Amino acid sequence: MSRYAERTEVPSDRSRAEIERTLRRYGAAAFAYGWDHQAATIMFEITQRRVLFRLPMPDATHPDFTLTPTGKVRTPSAAEQAYEQAVRQRWRALALVIKAKLEAVAAGVTTVEDEFLAHIVLPDGRTVGQHTRPAIEAAYESGEMPALLPGTGS
Repeated sequence: MSRYAERTEVPSDRSRAEIERTLRRYGAAAFAYGWDHQAATIMFEITQRRVLFRLPMPDATHPDFTLTPTGKVRTPSAAEQAYEQAVRQRWRALALVIKAKLEAVAAGVTTVEDEFLAHIVLPDGRTVGQHTRPAIEAAYESGEMPALLPGTGS
């Protein structure tokens, strides 16, 4: 199965700029961007909610980039090209998902909270997804539902 935009030539910075333009068009009040060796991060505010996406970056030393499909060692420039292609693909995918979510909200299909729920930043700095993943995992492992509200037992 092929990946969305796996052969894109759109540079990552253009995809990031497209995300920023899209956010403005749909009413975002703020936008921030940063990166480290593991991920790029974008954060924005829309309908008084802060939303955080961490876009994991591939490992440039992974065999997907250092070796050809037949297992031969790639030249450093060929490995860099393969890595950059994977980075461009990820940015295009993120641009697509953000645009699709915002268009669904604008069309009245869903809400900002429902579309971005896992990425909404809580007052303690964690996202809703980071906060709830352990409880979801525990519920599936035990077969028991956690309390809806802490301390209520129900």
